[in-house]
Amino acid sequence: MTIHELSIDLETYSDVDISKCGAYKYAESDNFEILLFGVSVDNGPVTVYDLTAGDDIPTEILAALSDETITKWAFNASFERVCLSNWLRKHHPEYFKTYNSEDDPVQNYLVPSSWKCTMIWSAYMGLPLSLEGVGAVLKLQEQKMKEGKDLIKYFPDALMYPYVLNQIFIL
Repeated sequence: MTIHELSIDLETYSDVDISKCGAYKYAESDNFEILLFGVSVDNGPVTVYDLTAGDDIPTEILAALSDETITKWAFNASFERVCLSNWLRKHHPEYFKTYNSEDDPVQNYLVPSSWKCTMIWSAYMGLPLSLEGVGAVLKLQEQKMKEGKDLIKYFPDALMYPYVLNQIFIL
């Protein structure tokens, strides 16, 4: 399977308060985990992998995360990239690739050049900087769920609300 583009949304957990410490410390916690990994490959149907239930992300997708020729889309892509960098190094080091030498502090993160951020596109278009705000302004049917993991598992398409934005910005 040849992949050209991924649209990604994560639901994560950390014992570190992101509002006090930021995304890097949040994702670097020993207790950090990705709970749900939502992805659309080349604008195809959305698949949600429940990592808490033992779902495995296919190797083609894992390899695509560090492939600089494949575009990765996400709302607040920096957060997704940092989280996936730490998660890949911890769970699938064979798929992790960085872009600098061992003595460089950014060696622990995936290459940012292949990541596109729909939050930045939203800002450029004068839209709010939150998923909920963008959804309200654009009156999208698909809305990011606030009620937590159980509802997202019940309504898996809601996890890929950023995917809906990707389609708007690509068109």
